[in-house]
Order: sequence, then C-alpha cells, then structure tokens
Amino acid sequence: MLLELEDIHTYYGDSHVVRGVSLSFPERAVIALLGRNGVGKTTTLRSVMGLTPPRRGRIMFKHTDITTWPPYERCRMGMGWVPEDRQIFSRLTVMENLNIGRRPATRGDGWDEEKIFTYFPILAARRRQLGGTLSGGEQQMLTIARALMGNPELLLLDEPSEGLAPQVILAIQEIVLGMQEHGMAVLLVEQNTRFALSVCDAYCVLDHGTVVHVGQNDDPDKSYEVVERLLSLS
Repeated sequence: MLLELEDIHTYYGDSHVVRGVSLSFPERAVIALLGRNGVGKTTTLRSVMGLTPPRRGRIMFKHTDITTWPPYERCRMGMGWVPEDRQIFSRLTVMENLNIGRRPATRGDGWDEEKIFTYFPILAARRRQLGGTLSGGEQQMLTIARALMGNPELLLLDEPSEGLAPQVILAIQEIVLGMQEHGMAVLLVEQNTRFALSVCDAYCVLDHGTVVHVGQNDDPDKSYEVVERLLSLS
C-alpha cells in the first residue's frame, strides 16, 4: 500500500473532528472521500499532509511512519497538496508559480511545463499573466499544475470542482484521469458526488468523523445511489 491510515484521531482544540479513521490506499489509485460539510473530510486530508497532525493513530506512507513528520518532509517524500482555497502567488506570473513548485521526477519522465500545458492549454496562453488576474477556474488549474510540477506520487486534492463552471470541471476531470495514467495516486475530497465518482476507483463515505462505508466504484451510477442513500441517512 502507498498510504495507510491507522485509527486516526484529529482535533481542533477540544473539538474531536476525525474519530478513528482507518483506510488503505494502493499505488496508482484515485480514492474519493465523500460526505456532507463538516464531517471531517478536509481534516482527514490535512492530517495526511501534516497540516493538522492527529493526536492518536498512525500514518504510513511508502511503508514509513510519517505521523509526526512536518509537511515539507512529506512533500519531499512524494506528497503533493492542492488546497481548497488555492493559495496561488497572486503577484507572480503563471510561469513563476509553476517554477516554485518544480521538483525533479524520481521515476519516469515526470511532469514539466510542456506536459502541463498539454492538459491545461489556457495556462500556456496565460504564462506571463499575474496569478491574481486569472479567473477562478484558471487559478484552480494553476494550483493543480503547480502541485504536479513537484512530481508527487500521491496528490491530495481538496474540493477541486467547487464553484467552477461545468467546462472547467470537465478539464479538471481530464487531468485527474491523466494523473492515474502517469502512475500517480490521488486522494480526493469532494462535495460534488457525480464529479468524484466520474474519476475515482473507490470511495469512502465519512459521517461525524468516522468511516460509514467504503466501496469500489465499478459502476458510478450504482455508487451514486449508494452514496446518496447514505448521505440522506446522516
């Protein structure tokens, strides 16, 4: 397994948000964390990245215990992070934002600007434009592209489709599917169930910080029915 969570408990102050989550993620898989707002999806993702470390439990990445590692060491080991609020450098150009994220590939030919621009041609056209002047969809593309420039083995994607136009969501769908083709695993947090199930191999439904269902996504329509039924009961 590429990533294993073992009985993770994460808090914000006295608030117990993630309550005993245990999950395993194989290489090259796209796994979606689904559930209503406030059930612990983003906090689980932040726990994996080390931004909100768990107080109990263990996180294994590539068979190494990284539970207490800071985020930058997890990044060096092969994790990439795409936050919900994008966090681009608004006063830097698109190309400068991409260069900040650049790290050499540890296997294969990796991601560089040429491959990025193949998937996101709008960023090629905007390469000299300041990040702060991009549209919301273009900024989301830039955030994902910057993370890919780090050539991670595991990409953590937090709500990539939120607030975006349908055509932009389709572009992000294509890039997520492309990541898997290039040997990358993706852990995806999404409110848009249809989008998540269009790209994931398996999914996990959270409720009140606990795992209530794990399923293989062999049939997205059937998976959607299962997820919607679970969400209606929560």
